[in-house]
Amino acid sequence: MWFTQRFEEIEPFPSVVTVGAFDGVHLGHQALIGQVVAMARAQGWRSVVVTFFPHPAVVLRGDPPFYLTSPEEKRARIARLGVDVLIQIPFTLETARIRAADFVERLVRIGMRALWAGPDFALGYRREGTLPVLEELGRRYGYTLHIATEFHLGGRPVRSSRIREALQRGDVRAAAECLGRPFSISGEVVAGVGRGQRLGFPTANLSIWPEHALPANGVYACWAELPEGVRAMAVVNIGVRPTFDQSSERVVEAHLLDWAGDLYGRTLTLHFIDRLREERRFPSVAELVAQIYRDIARAREILSAAPLPAFAD
Repeated sequence: MWFTQRFEEIEPFPSVVTVGAFDGVHLGHQALIGQVVAMARAQGWRSVVVTFFPHPAVVLRGDPPFYLTSPEEKRARIARLGVDVLIQIPFTLETARIRAADFVERLVRIGMRALWAGPDFALGYRREGTLPVLEELGRRYGYTLHIATEFHLGGRPVRSSRIREALQRGDVRAAAECLGRPFSISGEVVAGVGRGQRLGFPTANLSIWPEHALPANGVYACWAELPEGVRAMAVVNIGVRPTFDQSSERVVEAHLLDWAGDLYGRTLTLHFIDRLREERRFPSVAELVAQIYRDIARAREILSAAPLPAFAD
């Protein structure tokens, strides 16, 4: 897949195009992009995905950190769908002022012959490029507009906002159903205060991209993965460690089961399978330790029963 941040770097060639934020690359996104790729291959054309970073909602509304995928994760997910070209436009206030017709002209200049969109799609300044407008522009510029059926799961449309809401509840199972894979986060393992080691449960403390969405505070059963593909069961805590000094910011710490070795400085990816419990304050360290043993036993049970996700797919 060819990746660029500038339309000017793309040589004109007959293309099937779709445009969107595509945060999470969830099942709905996958279905839409799949139709783009299928049509392009059938016609002997090129499949093109146009996306943005930062997310328009972050620039226009100042929404808090909520990304389901980092730009690198999103790029990798889209590449695996067979897309030929990914154009990631830097989204600024200036970008937001581009008129719909001007944006369409840029797509036509790279060879757009077909544009795929969802039923509520619009682009351009103040979303003026509604579907009827885009259809009219298609007649002017010689491309066809195709409306993808909205992807539903459990009677509700699959959207990035639905996944964020599930994460805010700590419902990582519901998030995984919409994503088509476990929700995951990656980060470098950094030094912590060493309290887990002293309790007998050494933890890997992750430095997470501050703008990445996290599940609600609590304890989770996860699969942990290292870049070389090594995997281990893990009990992961997200929160402020209320039994001790209560951190002023949320921390992500993972206890890898049956693991021995130095992880400092390495990148660790956590794939969230299920929530074990909420985060809570314990009256004593002994009661906390007893609960951790129960968490580990439950995590083993859950992860042993769950098939290993195809992380690389």
